[in-house]
Amino acid sequence: MRSESTTHRSQAPVRLIVAGGGSGGHISPAIAVIRELQRRRPVDILWVGSGNEFERTAASSAHASYAAIKTGKLRRYVSLETPIDAVRIPIGAVQAWRILGRWKPDIVLSTGGFVSVPTVVAARARRVPILTHEQTAHIGLATRINARFADVVALSFERSRSLVSAPRGRVVVTGNPIRPAVLGGSRDAALRRFELPGALPLVYITGGAQGASAINQIVADALDALLGYVESIHQCGPATVHDDIDLLRDRASRLPSQLRERYRVVETVGDEIGDVYAAASLVVGRAGAGTVNELSALSIPAILVPLPGAEEQRQNALQLADIGAAVVIDQDDLTPTRLTNEIRLLVENPARLREMADAARGQSQGNAAARIADELERLIGDRSG
Repeated sequence: MRSESTTHRSQAPVRLIVAGGGSGGHISPAIAVIRELQRRRPVDILWVGSGNEFERTAASSAHASYAAIKTGKLRRYVSLETPIDAVRIPIGAVQAWRILGRWKPDIVLSTGGFVSVPTVVAARARRVPILTHEQTAHIGLATRINARFADVVALSFERSRSLVSAPRGRVVVTGNPIRPAVLGGSRDAALRRFELPGALPLVYITGGAQGASAINQIVADALDALLGYVESIHQCGPATVHDDIDLLRDRASRLPSQLRERYRVVETVGDEIGDVYAAASLVVGRAGAGTVNELSALSIPAILVPLPGAEEQRQNALQLADIGAAVVIDQDDLTPTRLTNEIRLLVENPARLREMADAARGQSQGNAAARIADELERLIGDRSG
């Protein structure tokens, strides 16, 4: 008797369209689910995005084709850009309709963001099964729209179930998939790669894929005091987005050599992220869904600075703060002195860090990618059956 995986391997490839992007929080879960599906069966993949370079790179890494459509941001507030976006959204829907007509997918996986909406709408019109996934505890406007067309709405948190309406489909709680790269890291590998002494607690500072300039500026002013009691790997974001790396390197170059050797700043962190997490005693960063989920999965204490005006980040941060796994600081309250004092209070209290790590443990549902892949295969089976 052949196993299910062997049977799948003998079948024609499933044709999957991935709709989503704009930020790492929407991209990383898609990659995790793609990898899980590819492990199970042959898959032909087309990623439909906004033309964002992060999306193109992610699609390439997943061996997926890529197509860009016009997109417009969905807003609940007055903006001068709203009229322009009001034109782009229907254009994107027409482009998505044509793409689906040419590509004839078996299923659509949406990981959210405003770029996903035109493809989800077009998929419903063409009667293609849709699974849409929400990474955050807060249900964004794009997901609220997508949920009206989806066959399955997958959530990361049970507490979000009451916040979403899915008139055409089922609501399931799967958790938020995490990148395979974050698992199984090595502290020693991180210390070797970044040439750090490893004698002091290590703090990983990150603003997400594009960096957080507000945090970078505070860190630049805090370096002298901060490096008196920690070592740090700082992912500040690409120079194509802002020039903070030049500022940070300049500030670091002026430090005494004993402090300078404790600090490494880079634009981006790739597959070595697992090693960085393994080495980190504490993480300082934004509260994007991907970051918060990874911190929970790996039981890493954090200081979180939600992006101002981003309610989903605030809710993500409170999800950890409410159980004692994170300290939350509003950006308006973040100063070099506040940052250094908060970090020092934590790293000089190992018992507190252990309590925070214990609190984080169990907040992230395991096997989220597998659960979503199961739902996709169920929808594919329903369609072919």
